[in-house]
Amino acid sequence: MDKRYQSQAPVVKIRSVLDAIIGLLLCLVAAPVFGQSKYPPKFDDARVETYRQIDSTELKLWIFGESDPKAPKPAMVFFFGGGWNSGSPDQFQNQARHFANRGMIAITADYRVKSRHGVKVVECVKDAKAAIAWVRENAERLGIDPEKIAASGGSAGGHLAACTGTISGLGSDERPNAMILFNPACTLAPIANWRPTGAKTELSVERLGVNADVISPAHHVGPHTPPTLILHGKKDTTVPYASVVAFESVMKQEDRPCKLVGYDGAGHGFFNRGEDYRKTLAEADAFLVDLGWIKK
Repeated sequence: MDKRYQSQAPVVKIRSVLDAIIGLLLCLVAAPVFGQSKYPPKFDDARVETYRQIDSTELKLWIFGESDPKAPKPAMVFFFGGGWNSGSPDQFQNQARHFANRGMIAITADYRVKSRHGVKVVECVKDAKAAIAWVRENAERLGIDPEKIAASGGSAGGHLAACTGTISGLGSDERPNAMILFNPACTLAPIANWRPTGAKTELSVERLGVNADVISPAHHVGPHTPPTLILHGKKDTTVPYASVVAFESVMKQEDRPCKLVGYDGAGHGFFNRGEDYRKTLAEADAFLVDLGWIKK
């Protein structure tokens, strides 16, 4: 090898390492500080209440924002993602704090999952619907406007939020007044021109507890479905972008308000990372401004 290149090789390697370190530091600076996910979560700035009890399991929710029963505020209930298998209510703590600072009551809810409770997905749906019902039932005490309750969540949590605004039965018919969904699994079975690609175990009757269409939000859209915002990465390989396009199509057919915002190059869980976190938060904020729930 030419000695000139031999002498330059270490310099090139050092520069490569430095570039990698600088790139990592820039990513860390650009991203919001979320910390390690903990279960159960502990928040110094939220109060906790139990909304449902099944045998010895107490399902709790954490409430951010100052409550004044004399001046009811809009509310938003967040459901965490994790494939209906794991996850923690702390996933949406930063979004919850943002909307609490914007004059809302923001709530992040727990629900049963497979790894901790051995449940099938239909039980997760029942918990989410029970959470919305509990919030509306306790709205006056919590200082919440019962006509301005939004359901939100990401991935599996987005699926649960979407279920609360579409599916009847399964314990409650209380529905949110709006939905903000982050890369949601809202189409679980074939519909119109869309078909799930590949046979995934998480969509089997054994895993779901029911046939997929029973708890597929797209299959239950109707006049009752509230205005919806969907924020989804176009490169999502976990929940294909085409599946939310299919949901949006059904919403339009039913003449229901639905805004789908696709993010080029973004994959699954993008909404909690760096610039995408800020962009999706701004979209959600603007959506609520347009509804007249919060001020611009």
